[in-house]
Amino acid sequence: MKRLPALTFLLALFLTGPAPASEPVPLGAGEAAAVRAVIGAQLEAFQRDDGAAAFAHASPTIKAKFGTVDSFMHMVRTGYPMVYRPRKVAFLEALVKDGRTVQALRVVGPDGLPVTALYFMERQADGGWKISGVTLLRRDDASS
Repeated sequence: MKRLPALTFLLALFLTGPAPASEPVPLGAGEAAAVRAVIGAQLEAFQRDDGAAAFAHASPTIKAKFGTVDSFMHMVRTGYPMVYRPRKVAFLEALVKDGRTVQALRVVGPDGLPVTALYFMERQADGGWKISGVTLLRRDDASS
């Protein structure tokens, strides 16, 4: 599987975060596996239409923003159909930059078009991970 080009990933980080202070570094293997497990569990919950399970993987900030499972699921169904009902998912690289952990995925949505999804992850007080946001980069966004 082709890796997400470094330029695309850096562009996404520059667009979504403060001015760069450090180069991105790969997330350690154990932490990357834990991050992938959380994202995978949420994707599986979407496939089962288990909103409560999917919402459980959201960070406290996301939970506060949407308030209810129904509101969260409505946002996912309407704004992120490629995540809600992907035809194909491939985990790419997980990186840390300026304290932000980002897991890249290559997703083929119901329309058959590939998208890069950047999952922003947040470490919790108990050491676990929660999803704090997703940014989508369409092919033409990533080719610059």
